Amino acid sequence: MEGLRILPNGTYVDVTFGGGGHSREIIRHLGPEGRLLAFDQDLDAQQNSIDDNRFTFIHSNFRFLKNFLRYYQAEHIDGLLADLGVSFHHFDEAERGFSFRFDGALDMRMNQQSPQTAATVLNSYDEERLSDIFYLYGELPQARKLANAIVKSRQTNPLQTINNLLEVARPYINRKQEKKELAQLFQALRIEVNAEMESLRKMLRQALDALNPGGRLVVLTYHSLEDRLVKNFFKTGNFEGKADKDFFGKITTPFKLINRKVIVPTEEEIERNPRSRSAKLRIAEKL
Repeated sequence: MEGLRILPNGTYVDVTFGGGGHSREIIRHLGPEGRLLAFDQDLDAQQNSIDDNRFTFIHSNFRFLKNFLRYYQAEHIDGLLADLGVSFHHFDEAERGFSFRFDGALDMRMNQQSPQTAATVLNSYDEERLSDIFYLYGELPQARKLANAIVKSRQTNPLQTINNLLEVARPYINRKQEKKELAQLFQALRIEVNAEMESLRKMLRQALDALNPGGRLVVLTYHSLEDRLVKNFFKTGNFEGKADKDFFGKITTPFKLINRKVIVPTEEEIERNPRSRSAKLRIAEKL
């Protein structure tokens, strides 16, 4: 909330509504003229909607930010909050397929109306594409062997459940860090199923266009791929981190960094909420 620096009469966007915790806190800081628009592609989130005339819930992926801001006549905003990653309830509901703790369908869709599930990816992608996903999005060193095993296995037994996947994957997982590597595998599949990296790029570009000068962009990330992308964008205005310089050699960037050093949870917070351990918070202000 400090990072957003909320103006009582400002217009704000929470692109990851989820349980509505952040949105409720933003509304608490708004005056009668303030506005908050909240995005979530998961219909389950709509049941957490806030009964307040300053609040608008939008059932959509945040990659369509610009279209919906135009539709709701809110093209210019004073701040945007993105809490990336997966909501607690996704991890805790077996039938959504986000966690290897339970058996269930290989789903992993945040938008349940999307046709592509984790099972679709595992049973239809070729070996090279699967290997790339496991390596790039999961940073798994054994990506190629794992992809090969999946392609061989699905010829006789298509992968439909989490246990099907675990059976094939476990021989290629380091026993000493099984939880970590399985989490990386599931992360890689989830990112692909939901086109998370592409959606994040689109949203950040649109957020920059929509922000008023002095408006704040506040982003919480949970893995290095997202964080690198956000860090580069905040520093240079592009995702590659290539710095453009003016005639005097000064880096030209659309943002002023509010925290030059990334904000991470304290030991006390991690003890209270272990799931916060990988969170990284970055704040930038549009120049």
